[in-house]
Amino acid sequence: MMKHREKIFRRVLGLVLAAAVFLPLAGPGAVMESSAVTQAEINALKGDASALASQKKDIQNQLKAVQADKNEAIAQKELLERQIDVIQQEINNINQQIAMYDQLITEKQAELEQAQADEQAQFDLFCRRMRDLEEQGETSYWAILFSSSDFAELLDNYMMIEEIIEYDNRVIDNLVALQEKVSADKAELEQAQAEQEEARQIQKERQDEIKAQEAEVDKLIEKIKGQEDELKAAEAELAKAAAALDSKIKAAERELAAQIKNVPSESGFLWPLSANLNRLTSLYAGRIDPISGRPANHTGIDIGASSGTPIYAAKSGVVTTSEYGSGSYWSYGNFVVIAHSDGTSTLYAHMSSRVAVKGQTVKQGDVIGYVGATGRVTGPHLHFEVRVNGKRTDPVNYYKDKTLYYGGKVFSH
Repeated sequence: MMKHREKIFRRVLGLVLAAAVFLPLAGPGAVMESSAVTQAEINALKGDASALASQKKDIQNQLKAVQADKNEAIAQKELLERQIDVIQQEINNINQQIAMYDQLITEKQAELEQAQADEQAQFDLFCRRMRDLEEQGETSYWAILFSSSDFAELLDNYMMIEEIIEYDNRVIDNLVALQEKVSADKAELEQAQAEQEEARQIQKERQDEIKAQEAEVDKLIEKIKGQEDELKAAEAELAKAAAALDSKIKAAERELAAQIKNVPSESGFLWPLSANLNRLTSLYAGRIDPISGRPANHTGIDIGASSGTPIYAAKSGVVTTSEYGSGSYWSYGNFVVIAHSDGTSTLYAHMSSRVAVKGQTVKQGDVIGYVGATGRVTGPHLHFEVRVNGKRTDPVNYYKDKTLYYGGKVFSH
């Protein structure tokens, strides 16, 4: 009987060791609370990404329709920049997916590590139990039963043996269950890691795509400069743009009036770029249009800066507009408008990308976007406007103590 038990022990031990060989090397674990991030949430983001891809495809189809006609260069530029904006949204979406995968992978690794620890503890218990059986020598369960002095002791011995057998079976069953959980957790972890890597590849493709589109925009800027007929029409549209945008800003301020009122406004305006970026490339009101070369009215000031430079909120307030300009005011490109409780509002245009969103409360100095060359421009800069009770005013009037440069000289203001 003892030899038979030893054979069984060796077979079970062999199966356990064989399973241990294939145990995962790292990961998350036993029974834990459900993940804070679920695959369903990530799938929802992927659904949003699919909708953005469809929107981008629609813009691409429109783009093809105008590429054949050189006189449609401005329309091409607008469509390209709208497409860049959508691609940036795709990148933002993918960044969210990657961040969620980071959290999901961390949780899965913790679960797997716990499962592996539990499996090791159960395996150690199994080994101790096997050693105990071996140390009992040749004594068999039958011998224990037959050593009973009376029937009552026989029943006690029988129940004891039955409990020992049940305990041993539970040890083995628990060990097998934990090994299966380790395998399942490892598979889930590897799947999350694979999907995250796929998201990173898509992210790289979108980043390459946005660089290519920006290069196309630069080419079109040069083409636009030589298209006088198109520029005359664009100039007329620019005048309409200011009026249309004014109406839009007023409507948004009425919509968010209660929220705007509750945000204290500072007495002075913060310079919207880094303090050392103080070179004006265009002044308020009359100027020579940089594209057409003819006199034109300028609704704000232009501040020279390279693409990607952070743009700061000049005052605390509520974001009433954050979008890529469409229709008659597409020339603003990506722009943000902030309303302040003292009756003023500030506008920041031609951004490469926007951070602030409509309805958001921002503090003075918060980053609301980044300098770019979207809309009707010849190069990257910040177009900055200040309104008082809805009427435009010269922004430099609010920076009397700041040294500004224009045309290579200190600007007197």
